[in-house]
Amino acid sequence: MTKQKSADKNLQNVVKDLAQDPVNAHHAQQLQQDTNDRQKRDRHNHDTTTAR
Repeated sequence: MTKQKSADKNLQNVVKDLAQDPVNAHHAQQLQQDTNDRQKRDRHNHDTTTAR
C-alpha cells in the first residue's frame, strides 16, 4: 500500500464545506444545493446501469 503525502482531496473539500457558516437562509440554501448537485453528479458518474 502506498502512503499518501497529504489528506484525501475529497476529504479536504468536505472539511472546507463544513467550515463555512451560512450568512442567511438564502446562502444556506445555496450551500445545500451545491452539495445536492455534487452528489447527483457523483451518482451519475458512477452509474453502471446505463450504456455509455
